[in-house]
Parts: sequence; C-alpha cells; structure tokens
Amino acid sequence: MPLIAIIIAGLALAFEQAIQWKYGPMGIIAFVALTIGIKAKNTMFSSIGAVILVMLLAQSG
Repeated sequence: MPLIAIIIAGLALAFEQAIQWKYGPMGIIAFVALTIGIKAKNTMFSSIGAVILVMLLAQSG
C-alpha cells in the first residue's frame, strides 16, 4: 500500500510540474484550487479551478 501512495504522489508531482512548465503560475493556482475543491467537496472552489484551467487550455490552442 505505501508503494502505491508513493507512485500516486510522484505522478501528481510530475503532473503539477508539467502544468507549471506549460501554463505558468496561473496553471498551478488553477490546479491547486481544483484539487482543494475536490478534496474539501467544495463545488465552488473546484469549479473556479476547472474554469481557469479550461480558459488556459483554450488560450493555448
């Protein structure tokens, strides 16, 4: 079980670094807001994070 937790944490860290590399600090803020909103079961906070991420994705395309 601890091995799975370490692998998942590593994947999350790698994903966070990829977002920061491509979308900068605003991508990190959006990803953190989305993650905190999901963990806290706060739909408003997770929606704000999701909307920011979608806007960043639409802007880059």
